[in-house]
Amino acid sequence: MAISYKKLWKLLIDKDMKKKDLQLAANISSATVTKLAKNENVNTDVLHKICNALNCDISDIMEMVNDDINPVNE
Repeated sequence: MAISYKKLWKLLIDKDMKKKDLQLAANISSATVTKLAKNENVNTDVLHKICNALNCDISDIMEMVNDDINPVNE
């Protein structure tokens, strides 16, 4: 299973925010925003800051997705 932040980017679109706006609102670094864009792991403190800034729940910004590229044929 892998982490996907697609929900975060959709939420930003809905709120008419850019990645830079998120960075400033949540007080996170540009490197962290880059990690999020690449669906890389980030600290839970970062996720908490984002949820506070966007007034949302963690399930509104991320989800676990199946990372199997080649499913097993039965």
